[in-house]
Amino acid sequence: MFYAGDKPGKGTYICTECKHRIIIEDDNDKLPICPFCQCAEWKKVESPSQ
Repeated sequence: MFYAGDKPGKGTYICTECKHRIIIEDDNDKLPICPFCQCAEWKKVESPSQ
């Protein structure tokens, strides 16, 4: 589980409340508050192995 303000690294994250997805493209980017529901909790979406 990650929270708004965390720098979790590159990847796709899903809001635990409304399921909105965001993509973090830089390791220095911080997770925002969800723009749709104002939730602060995010879960990383595991990408399938290639």
